[in-house]
Amino acid sequence: MSTELLTELVEAGVHFGHQSRKWNPRIRNYILGEKNNVHLINLEKTIEQIDEAGNYLADLVSKNKKILFVGCKRQAQDAVREAAEATGQFYVNHRWLGGTMTNLETVRKSVNRMEYLENLSKSPDFKKMSKKEIASLNRLRNKLNLRLNGIRTMEKAPDALVIVDSAREYNAVNEAIKLRIPIVAMVDTNADPEQVQYPIVSNDDAIRSIRVVLSKLIEPVIAAKP
Repeated sequence: MSTELLTELVEAGVHFGHQSRKWNPRIRNYILGEKNNVHLINLEKTIEQIDEAGNYLADLVSKNKKILFVGCKRQAQDAVREAAEATGQFYVNHRWLGGTMTNLETVRKSVNRMEYLENLSKSPDFKKMSKKEIASLNRLRNKLNLRLNGIRTMEKAPDALVIVDSAREYNAVNEAIKLRIPIVAMVDTNADPEQVQYPIVSNDDAIRSIRVVLSKLIEPVIAAKP
C-alpha cells in the first residue's frame, strides 16, 4: 500500500465517519476506532476498495461501456461533474429525477424540450412572444439544464453507476438495483455497504474527501479509454 496515498487520504479527511450513534452496524468491519464520538474509517480497506472499483470501471470503459456519475449534495456537485467530463461519461449532480433510468423515455422527452428551448431564439415563434413569456421559458430552460445537461446524450441505461453518498441518493440506488446495474459508491458509516457491489467506505460529506476519492477512481478509467 502506498504511504503517499494513505497520507493524501488522511489529509483530505477521508477517514472521518459520522457520529458513532448514527452508525449502520453493517459497517462494523470497516471501522478502525472512535474519537470524540466520531467513527474512524480503516483507510487500508478503503484503498483496497478504491483499487478494486477503479479496475472494474476501467475494464468497463475499455469495452466502450458507459458510466453515470451521481452526486446531488452541494459538496459533491462540482467534483461529480468534473469527474464525468474528464472521463467522457454521464452525470447527474443537481437532482435525481424519478425514473431517470427506469423511465428513460419520459426523461428523453424532457431533454428534447430543453433542447427546443435552447434553440428558441432561432424559432419563428420567438418574435411573437412577449418578454414575460420569454423570461418564463428561459427559467424553465435553466431548470432543465441543471438537471439534464449531464445526461442529454444518454439514450439507454448506463452500464454502471458511481454514486457519492449511497444513503442520500437512495432513489438512484433503488433504480439501479431494479435494473441490475452495478453500483460503485462512496459509503459513509451511516450507510449499508451491502446495498452496492463496490462500496468505498469513506467520508462522503467533505469536499476534499469526495474530490480525492473520485480522482483516484477515475485515474485508471482515463488510462483505459480507447
